[in-house]
Amino acid sequence: MVLAAAGAFLGTHFALSHPLRPTLVGSLGENGFLALYSTIAFLTLGFTIWAYQAAPITAPLWGVGGGLWAVSTVTMLLASVLLLGSLVGNPALPGAGGGAATAKARGVFAVTRHPMMWAFAIWGASHILIYPIAKNIILSGAIIVLALVGAALQDRKKAALDPDGWTVWEGRTSYLPFVAIAQHRAAFGGFGRHALGGGIVVWLVATWAHIPLAGWPAGIWRWLT
Repeated sequence: MVLAAAGAFLGTHFALSHPLRPTLVGSLGENGFLALYSTIAFLTLGFTIWAYQAAPITAPLWGVGGGLWAVSTVTMLLASVLLLGSLVGNPALPGAGGGAATAKARGVFAVTRHPMMWAFAIWGASHILIYPIAKNIILSGAIIVLALVGAALQDRKKAALDPDGWTVWEGRTSYLPFVAIAQHRAAFGGFGRHALGGGIVVWLVATWAHIPLAGWPAGIWRWLT
């Protein structure tokens, strides 16, 4: 059931966001399309959450010790920094207009031009690492697919809408993390306070929230509580 629900969420998201969007916008208008998209996303996401909660807790596929928890703790900090950093100066965000050609490839954008998408993918991988039961692997795997396939499709869509600007942006950045830095197309550094400070705060709060919400500590709280 979790697999069916996650598949419905992913399938409708990709279909509505890309191949079906022009036809539906032409028929329903932009506002009508957004209403349809939001309704389907809400229903399929709700179905996924319900299926996850109803599914049994199966035996973990591997043992989880302190080493895996340490890896997950560090990668979740990276994900938090990428997420908060993506909120400022991101030419891929709605309303950014044609700013790709002049956007600065610094901070999280030097790491990857899709910091938000990679933050979600890292979140999914980290949760699979420390909670390797069937329903969580399916749900977290769906989040990884949504993020990374969505990022690739976003590149294609943005290149069609802004071929000159997005080509320049792609030349200064990389889809895969740290590739542009390794190829000397971008320089490591320049992380703003919103990325580092905000990322640390979100990381601390989100990992602490596992205690009241999930009933067990995560992140550094696993060693401090």
